[in-house]
Amino acid sequence: MRKKEAHILIVDDDEDILFSARVWLKKFFSEVSCLSKPAQIMKFMTENQVDVVVLDMNFRKGFESGQDGLYWMNEIKTLEPHLPIILMTAYGEVELAVEALKNGASDFILKPWNNEKLYASVNLAVDISRKNRKLSQWENVNQKNNQYQLESHSKKMQEVLEQIRRVAPTDANVLLLGENGTGKYVLAESIHEQSERKNEPFVHIDLGSISESLFEAELFGYKKGAFTDANQDYSGKIENAQNGTVFLDEIGNLPLQLQTKLLSLIQNRKLSRLGESKERLLDVRFIFATNENLKKAVAENRFRQDLYYRINTVEIQIPALRERQEDIGLLAHYFLDRYKQKYHQPNLELTDDLLLTLKNYPWPGNIRELDHCLERSVILSNDNKLQLLMPQIEEHESTIVNLNIEEMEEVLIKKALKKHTGNISLAAEDLGLSRAALYRRMEKFGL
Repeated sequence: MRKKEAHILIVDDDEDILFSARVWLKKFFSEVSCLSKPAQIMKFMTENQVDVVVLDMNFRKGFESGQDGLYWMNEIKTLEPHLPIILMTAYGEVELAVEALKNGASDFILKPWNNEKLYASVNLAVDISRKNRKLSQWENVNQKNNQYQLESHSKKMQEVLEQIRRVAPTDANVLLLGENGTGKYVLAESIHEQSERKNEPFVHIDLGSISESLFEAELFGYKKGAFTDANQDYSGKIENAQNGTVFLDEIGNLPLQLQTKLLSLIQNRKLSRLGESKERLLDVRFIFATNENLKKAVAENRFRQDLYYRINTVEIQIPALRERQEDIGLLAHYFLDRYKQKYHQPNLELTDDLLLTLKNYPWPGNIRELDHCLERSVILSNDNKLQLLMPQIEEHESTIVNLNIEEMEEVLIKKALKKHTGNISLAAEDLGLSRAALYRRMEKFGL
């Protein structure tokens, strides 16, 4: 059974409960994180995308009313109103269950639980979470033009925006290069919005989040009966972008055998589903992005040279945030205004001293890290005064004396997982790996 791509957060003050629930749910879901202190929930939620929360109802000894669970559920709901929350307690009463469900819980589980019941409840909650997220995306689809304004005080970034302005009206393939968090998705969407295809689909495909075994089926679709569990015809993500734009993110993760198929698709504009000989005419515009050095990948025979030349008709290098310090204030004020409104903190202001603090930090995670920093700060600020919660620059824990590459790789993976409290997506991003590549290395080292 393939694991479902979902992030489950379990919150309970009993370490045995956390261990048991995590071991069981890890069989079915790609990420399972645990917290033993409810006070850690809000910080964790601002730094990670969670699909379902499994929450204990009693955290204080001697208090068995379940009010702790209801309180923390309401706190989570202020942050993520549509996030499914499953409540757990060893002191189950019908009245408490009814109150919890009335207050927004998606389900209620008594301890000790039945494993099959726990799985069924969490699995249903994951499906609900996905539907809620899709509905939210559709509700916002008509507001895309107002989500951000592309402006810059940086000369480097102004040159990038001018390149985008020139290339957007054409159908030329565009390759966006830059570190993680530099805004490649935003720029790709901007290219689409400035093109003649703007009223057609914009399909984002993150190749770093798709299992290698599913690449071909997800991208190109499949015919009924093409493989086990192919119970019906399925149009792939690329086909669903017909007449619009396909944004292939992390293109460096595409396996060599599929690079050949993608090259043929770009050249001939014809697509064949898996298990089907029929060719379908395709009319889409391609935008690609990666943080990898594709020239090096070509030299190492990990990326086809002919595909590289085909995808970079126009190559745009996006500067890191540290290379465009003039924009830190502009971006910080934008994020602050957005989160002041979202979290009802209208009186928070970014003073000159706080702005200087932001400008003195190197931002290795670029714009995404700045975004998270401002959101976290707004959520946890008190007394109508903004308190910046800056990321901590980790010092080297010890001098490197062992130069064995394999052993150092294991150490770095452990540090990344520790830094991001087990969040696979963030750890992989920090290490410059795809999720699939990180999973393979974790399995290799027994992590």
